[in-house]
Amino acid sequence: MELADVFEEIFGADVPVRIECFDGSAIGPRQAPATVVIGSPRVLQRVATSPGELGFARAYVAGELDVRGDILFALAELRERVEQVRLTPGQWITVLRAVGASHLRPLPPPQEEVRLRGSRHSKGRDAAAISHHYDVSNAFYRLVLGSSMSYSCAVWPSVDATLEEAQEAKYELICRKLGLREGMRLLDVGCGWGGMAMHAATHHGVHAVGVTDLEATGRVGREGGRGGRSLGPRGDPTPGLPRRA
Repeated sequence: MELADVFEEIFGADVPVRIECFDGSAIGPRQAPATVVIGSPRVLQRVATSPGELGFARAYVAGELDVRGDILFALAELRERVEQVRLTPGQWITVLRAVGASHLRPLPPPQEEVRLRGSRHSKGRDAAAISHHYDVSNAFYRLVLGSSMSYSCAVWPSVDATLEEAQEAKYELICRKLGLREGMRLLDVGCGWGGMAMHAATHHGVHAVGVTDLEATGRVGREGGRGGRSLGPRGDPTPGLPRRA
């Protein structure tokens, strides 16, 4: 039995995404918008021992699984099927025959997956998790978030709007809902890189104070009038106020 037969057992014969396996077998349309490449038996090992999205996510992070073509199409088409992956006894037998029992031992998480000490929330543990996620590199987040450095949803005013235009539209929608007028004060707790505070101060004449406890976002604030600085009506930093609260 070929490895593709195992994935057909898991996803079904009508899967619209092509799946190519390291043993040369494949299922799905040849001209599919996306192709999932199973590059190692460790993929099936992770899926079998960590069912659902977790096993596939770990395989992708570890470089054992890749996606060619339209990754959004692949995610949309496979997500529901992945969430329903629960191997039946018959499928376990198929997996055993395809990859062997030795490949069904749980694998450790990939080294890219951070494992924090302890299992309970505490100020120290949560601070370490936040720092690991955000205090990576502002250059990295500019690549991911664009020049607006806004880590949230956006409002697209048109289908051809840019990400930056969509973020500006979101800021403006929030300002209108808040009824901001010149001379008002705005407190943005968890302001990130300060885009909302900058927009409100620049376009609505408010005095905005952004509060952040993240070192990376704070550096942007100190360098460019964002983050936890107090901003006057034109976005000018107002001296004398603390960066953190």
